[in-house]
Amino acid sequence: MESIATALFKYSPRQFAQGELTRSPVLPPALLAVLLLAALVVVVISARGLTLARRDRILLGCLRATAFVVLAICLLRPSLVLSRAVPQRNVLAIVLDDSRSMRLPDVAGQTRLAAVRRTFADSTALVRQLADKFVLRFFRFAGNSGPISGAAALTATGTRTDLGAAVANVRTELADLPLAGVVMVTDGADNAAGDLEAPLLGYRARKVPIYTVGVGSERFTRDVGVERFSLPSSTLLGGGVEAEVLLSARNIAGDTIRVAVEADGRMVASEVAVVPSGRDVFPVALRVPPLPAGLHRIAVHALPIRGEVITQNNSADATLRVRPATEKVLYIEGEPRPEFAFLRRAIAGDSGVQLVGLLQSAKGKYLRLGVDDSLELRDGFPTRREELFRYRVIVLGSVEASFFTGDQLRMLGDFVSHRGGTIIALGGRGSFAEGGWNGTPLADVLPIAFDTRGPRIADTAVVELTVHPTAAGAVHPALRLGATAASLRRWDSLPQLSAVNRFGPPREGATVLLSGKPANGPEIPVLVIERYGRGMAAVLGIQDSWRWQMSPRLPVEDQSHQLLWRQLLRWSLDQVPERVEVTVTPDHVDPGQPVSIRARVSDAGYFDLNDAVVTAQVTDPSGAIRDVPLEWTLHDDGSYAGQVVAERLGQYQVTVTARRGADTMRSSATALLADTTGADVGRAELRTGVLTRLAEATGGRYYPLNDVSRLVHDVEFTSAGIAARDAHDLWDMPIVLILLVLLLGAEWGFRRYRGLA
Repeated sequence: MESIATALFKYSPRQFAQGELTRSPVLPPALLAVLLLAALVVVVISARGLTLARRDRILLGCLRATAFVVLAICLLRPSLVLSRAVPQRNVLAIVLDDSRSMRLPDVAGQTRLAAVRRTFADSTALVRQLADKFVLRFFRFAGNSGPISGAAALTATGTRTDLGAAVANVRTELADLPLAGVVMVTDGADNAAGDLEAPLLGYRARKVPIYTVGVGSERFTRDVGVERFSLPSSTLLGGGVEAEVLLSARNIAGDTIRVAVEADGRMVASEVAVVPSGRDVFPVALRVPPLPAGLHRIAVHALPIRGEVITQNNSADATLRVRPATEKVLYIEGEPRPEFAFLRRAIAGDSGVQLVGLLQSAKGKYLRLGVDDSLELRDGFPTRREELFRYRVIVLGSVEASFFTGDQLRMLGDFVSHRGGTIIALGGRGSFAEGGWNGTPLADVLPIAFDTRGPRIADTAVVELTVHPTAAGAVHPALRLGATAASLRRWDSLPQLSAVNRFGPPREGATVLLSGKPANGPEIPVLVIERYGRGMAAVLGIQDSWRWQMSPRLPVEDQSHQLLWRQLLRWSLDQVPERVEVTVTPDHVDPGQPVSIRARVSDAGYFDLNDAVVTAQVTDPSGAIRDVPLEWTLHDDGSYAGQVVAERLGQYQVTVTARRGADTMRSSATALLADTTGADVGRAELRTGVLTRLAEATGGRYYPLNDVSRLVHDVEFTSAGIAARDAHDLWDMPIVLILLVLLLGAEWGFRRYRGLA
């Protein structure tokens, strides 16, 4: 369509959009208007003299009048003013993707790299024609970018594809030169963090267009790929973790895929998944068994299938930190009941969890269990943030709101929102609305409404429930009792539990993991979770999970109750931040690529600190340690940032130390991986949409690689750099001649048909 429009209107639609319409009339416009009016009068008078029906006279008059109007427009001499780059006075940047995804062999039987080298070699007609008009500057980019001599210098060894950093770096490199445009040749497999909008602001301000050229296949014909590999960043020593692999599958519905997990190069788990029909992407859950303390590199591999051409996207990796600490959970109970005793027994063999109990035996009297010394919780529930925030998880049993003071209730809310801790509220006679919790700070934190003035799900005093996981709960790491099918069967075998509280609906944004089905009526949410501020809040609305241990229906060796509570508490502990939180971005880089280190620092009350001395200790693969000072970012309280370059191949460890007066805080180790495996091959299909948006945002255009020859003509029309404005006549457009011939021919043909010719 575009070629037809260019043939009819002399210039392409893009040139009309870029240019400016002007006119240079051969006669004064007023005189032209008078002549046109006179011609129209003559047409009307001559039409009245014809012995034809009124409708035919009107048709002939309109045809002739339209021809006069077209001629009058031509006499106005309309012109299109275009800005054209002055030859050899401007720079054109050609930016070539040099990441490992360019090694994929999906361009007419050759690799993307070979196709780019062939198309943009110095001897090609395309490059010679561009060189006649511009001074060419070649750049390569992957995770970082830089100038090169030409396409022959590409190696396709980069592990990332950072489009934003590439366009920003080119603008910086050529800031002092007249830049007419940028040609970016890539598959668009952008996997770097960050927004493209900020780097493009400078291009729009200088009106520099970016022309994108897409390389590769938009959709692999038969392929298995790892779209995402989700793994907790850390876990307590002695426990396994649930990993979720999101697989993409093309044209293999019904086939089986074997997925294997390696820890430090040793296979530790595998799963056989059946590809569902009608879905291109589906999850596979895998359990990584307990590992020794320290940092571990975890890799997942989808084994190649028969007929698969692209196998480079079948793997992904992550890092898991195994914490050797024992972390504290505070359990508060307002009345004697068996729930705490069975919970304590369930986790007794877990060395990573220390359960501290504060049980009210009578008004003003407490039983303390699991404390470190005689001073811990001596006066009951903590009255200071520093004392309460030493715990990472709080379990609220059947305890009324009056058990706490107003300040303690506010601290409970801050424990979740500011400290980032987890609160699990259990059902019971003294819980929720029945315990007077309406209107307290904790009522806003918990993920389910319990306002008794609203609609009630259950109106009876005690409701017997058959508990089962929802779709979200079936795959949640805290609730898995085995492989997916075995876990669901095990849930079906568990006895009923009871609930005494009345709830409203879950809050917007909350996730229901367990539901309970009563004998009559709708299902009741049993386990609901929601993030709140920096932390997590959960409601477990049943009052007697101990039945899962003591029911005569279950065999003596059944460990469901122990397994559920261990997994739930460990998952809750893993969500909780430390006083010094460290983020490394990106955490998987090319050797030689800069890495940003950010730390958030809090005091013992988890108030952000802006006056600490913060240093990152970076241990490289050889064991050498480098200190990197981190500076307060000024924009965010408690946030410090610095940068390091990962020079060597291998795994780095980043630990941050913060000092403020006599207080010294140290983070756990965070991993950074520098290698050449290619993080971008996991999602290596051509991203046409991304490249089109990138081009259109700057006034450029997108081209497939096999249609890149059109670039030569388009790129010279630009207002960036050193440009000359030329006016081009439009009166001689082919469409004008065609229109006049059609109008006059139609009039002559109609006259001949009516016998007037």
